Amino acid sequence: MKLIRFFAREYALSGLFIILLLGLWEIVVRSLDLAAFILPPPSQILSKFVASHRLLLSHGLVTLTEALGGFFTGASSGLLCAIAMARSRLIERMLYPLVISTQTFPKEALAPVFVIWFGFGLLPKVIIAGLISFFPVVINTTRGLLSVDKSILDLMRSLSASQRQIFFKVRLPNAIPYLFAALKMCITLSVIGAVVGEFVGSSAGLGHLIRLANSELATDLMFAALLALGCMGTGLFLLVDGLEKTALRRWGGAVETIGR
Repeated sequence: MKLIRFFAREYALSGLFIILLLGLWEIVVRSLDLAAFILPPPSQILSKFVASHRLLLSHGLVTLTEALGGFFTGASSGLLCAIAMARSRLIERMLYPLVISTQTFPKEALAPVFVIWFGFGLLPKVIIAGLISFFPVVINTTRGLLSVDKSILDLMRSLSASQRQIFFKVRLPNAIPYLFAALKMCITLSVIGAVVGEFVGSSAGLGHLIRLANSELATDLMFAALLALGCMGTGLFLLVDGLEKTALRRWGGAVETIGR
């Protein structure tokens, strides 16, 4: 009941707006008498979503596995890279150009190369999703680790705090909001990365299902798969958002407390 009340309080207005848009969509499609293969009405998409729930679930689990694998790989490696860059100016100068270069190549262009190297399995999709997750985590977390108020650092040093203590009690808590801002961005982008990999070459996943439905002009199934992707991305985002609130309650006030 508490969960239901929370969603009703936080997302009631958004839900009403979405219902309004779907109603407008339904009216426009019906009034213009558009063919279903061009633009199906929301009622037909929802009906197809319910009728194909087993198919969507089986393909969705594949995409979810790829997205989460890429997210955890990219986020963890990005966090380690950010810590190394924050601890050493030399390492920052060495790694920063490489970090930037990972973002300059379009993932759509790299996807076929990864398929050639690693085959049509899970690995190339995980790599693409990981590359997408890596860059924001490195940049945001490094900024959070380095943007500590100088007066707080001087205070900690005057108390004979070690570099380890300064890192865990000051720098890391200060970086928590920056880190979660990146993670909330990456968790949805990792789903996109997984789908991009599936478009290039796969035999399962929602991206594969969308490509297959598009080739057969099964537009209602394509929109049902897109709806499943939207639900997946939204659910993952809300999960990270909940983890952020928990982390901020535990560590978010640490730096302010030291400052006072």
